[in-house]
Amino acid sequence: MHQRDPLSWCCSLMYHTLAAQCLRFPAHILSHPRPMRDTSKHRPALEDLPDSVFDAWLASRKVPGHDGNLLVPGAQRALNTANTRLALFVTRRTSYAFLKSLWSLNPLRTTLMVSLNIARSLFPAIRGYSQALIVDELYALIASDSFTWSRLLCLLFMEVFRRLLEGSLDAIAASNERVVLESARFYIEYKQMEHRVRLDVPTLTDPTVRDLLQESDLFSRSFSGTGFGFLSPLDFLQIISLSTEILSHLFLIISLTSCPSQCGILILSILSALLPTFLSWYNVPVNPPDPRTTTKEARAADRLEKMRNLAYSDSYRPEIALFGLGEWILKSWSSARRVILEAEATQPYQTSHLAQYNLTELITAVQNIPLLFLLKSSSTCLGSITVYRTSIQSIIYASRGLVTTTQMAFQGIFLMSAFCASLELKPRLQPKDQDPIQYVQKPGGVSLDVKGLSYSYPGSAEPALKNISLSVGAGETLAIVGLNGSGKSTLAKVLLRILDFDKGSLNVNGVDIRLLDPSDYHKHTSAVFQGFSKFNSTVKENVGFGNIEKVGYRPAITQAVHLAEADGLVRSLPKGLMTVLETPGFDSISYPGMMGYNHQQRHGLSGGEWQRVAIARAFMRATEPEVDLLVFDEPKLMLTSSLDAHAQSQIFDTITKISKTPTGERLKTVIFITHRLSTARRADKVAMMENGTITEFGSHEELLAKDGSYASLYRASI
Repeated sequence: MHQRDPLSWCCSLMYHTLAAQCLRFPAHILSHPRPMRDTSKHRPALEDLPDSVFDAWLASRKVPGHDGNLLVPGAQRALNTANTRLALFVTRRTSYAFLKSLWSLNPLRTTLMVSLNIARSLFPAIRGYSQALIVDELYALIASDSFTWSRLLCLLFMEVFRRLLEGSLDAIAASNERVVLESARFYIEYKQMEHRVRLDVPTLTDPTVRDLLQESDLFSRSFSGTGFGFLSPLDFLQIISLSTEILSHLFLIISLTSCPSQCGILILSILSALLPTFLSWYNVPVNPPDPRTTTKEARAADRLEKMRNLAYSDSYRPEIALFGLGEWILKSWSSARRVILEAEATQPYQTSHLAQYNLTELITAVQNIPLLFLLKSSSTCLGSITVYRTSIQSIIYASRGLVTTTQMAFQGIFLMSAFCASLELKPRLQPKDQDPIQYVQKPGGVSLDVKGLSYSYPGSAEPALKNISLSVGAGETLAIVGLNGSGKSTLAKVLLRILDFDKGSLNVNGVDIRLLDPSDYHKHTSAVFQGFSKFNSTVKENVGFGNIEKVGYRPAITQAVHLAEADGLVRSLPKGLMTVLETPGFDSISYPGMMGYNHQQRHGLSGGEWQRVAIARAFMRATEPEVDLLVFDEPKLMLTSSLDAHAQSQIFDTITKISKTPTGERLKTVIFITHRLSTARRADKVAMMENGTITEFGSHEELLAKDGSYASLYRASI
């Protein structure tokens, strides 16, 4: 009966816990959370439950006694009544669906893992009881003549058999648990990466969303055992195992304690067990040696870090969205992650605390024989003393682990809430109230109609764009000119659907742009941004990212390089297209024990050389027939003379060539931003911007005739 009760209790506990959590995860949580530091409208009162998991997560970050202040992402939540209620709310809302998704990855293995962990938690108590029987037989051999060798041999045989069985179950459990954990780790990290690359710039500029994603990332990393101090949700099994172990030892001790003399021995055993426990707190753990890393693993780890850098860096976000790099990033990350997981599978596996006891326990128990001679008048047997000492010590260790694990689990609940809430985030540029309208390509390029458009950056009191109105016909060329800070680059990002707008309207081919799926619209555009991306990769990939489907097609890359007038640059590089470019702010990672892998030497480029690479990237897609809109934002580098006048003229000749047929018919609409008005005169229309608004709009000749700001600027430039 003593072996069935704890197991029945654990099974009952798991059943009722999961039954209480059978609530569906709400689908309306985080369509468009807004940046707010004053969280009084989002934070539930103590007597009220929050409306969503996002609200519960936000409320948990409140600094006690400081209304309006929030904990930094990753900070520990106070263990108080309010946070406990929030944790219970999150558990009810998310844990069932979350655990079900993990269980569905490996149903049989996950069920086996739970069963084996519960069974293994009973081993210490059974071990102690078995050793007590052996010690009693040894004492009988010493203290009396009624000893039977057959009984002792039988007990010893059972002890050896028990240890072999226990070791086999430990090995099976460790191997099975590794498979389950690796599947869970890959699933969680993939979901995190997948959602991250699909969020757009407006969503990521929200400070509350950024905090949410940071804690979600901590939750994802907790599965990898990267030492953040938080509990991986799969380790909830440890709480059940520790609780079962403590109960089994308590049951064994209570069953053996029936008289005052045994109570005295119990107290003495408690005191003797506490001293080594206290001393063990001061032991310094010895870290195992770092495993050696092969060339394949080092390259995979380097690739993995590159993909994470692409997914998480804001500087790459516009081009990831415009060129549709999300799926490629996920595919590359998945491939590298599998290599790392396969390598980790061959490393020694550290078993759980349940297998930390060994044969020295039996030797220690025999050392208690002199104590029994001192207590010869007591009715307590030596086996009871052995059980007391081993069980009490096990209870102390398990209780300490249970407290620590429970504290981490409390913090982990809120990280899980961040992860679950982040999965409900919807990109703000996605159509909100209806299904997206499919982009319809029309002959001659895209037409744009802008009326009363305004936009302010988050947290800025002054609008970046004010009451913008313009019209661009299909196949026309528009030049946007003006001084620095006048809003030209911001307008370009709005027209490309990288940024949203606050007021006004923007129609594309007669359709409201907010009704189009941004990813569908981006397939028909290509651009060079003012702050273009410098990818930590080869020249081939830096160019090929402009058309990810042809990133491995060398003729297409060679053609794009030629159109960008970058042939001479590529020939001057040590390895041509395969030269790895040096990117400021990104360092490759070195790994202990790395075997024969040296990171490729990186080559630095000047500003003008980088610009040619960025233009070639834009030309990778610009020549495709489905592309209707080309945008070239040049001021950042044109001001530093990165490209001379002759090079600019050649590139604009190329733009004109690919935007028209050989007979002169228009194929693509072109927008370019420039400070050089000699270039602007080549456009069909010119927009003069000042202080975030368009002050003059018309052809070059019309604006000169007005003799306004544009005419003055033009005369000053010649």
